[in-house]
Amino acid sequence: MIKNVLTHIGGVENYGIISILLFFTVFSATLFWALRLSRRQLDAAARIPLDDAAPGAHSPTTNSLPANTHE
Repeated sequence: MIKNVLTHIGGVENYGIISILLFFTVFSATLFWALRLSRRQLDAAARIPLDDAAPGAHSPTTNSLPANTHE
């Protein structure tokens, strides 16, 4: 049944070629980007999970709700 459906779709043979080209382009761009990263950038990214003073980090004692002044 699937074969019958695919034979009635116009240009279905181009989808495989387009998907391979798209995959190769994205893979190549990602590989190029990763190889161009400097050691300084990689070390900074590696320290992010361990950095307690990261901007925007919330401590467990910080309450993000406004104080209730109507008590």
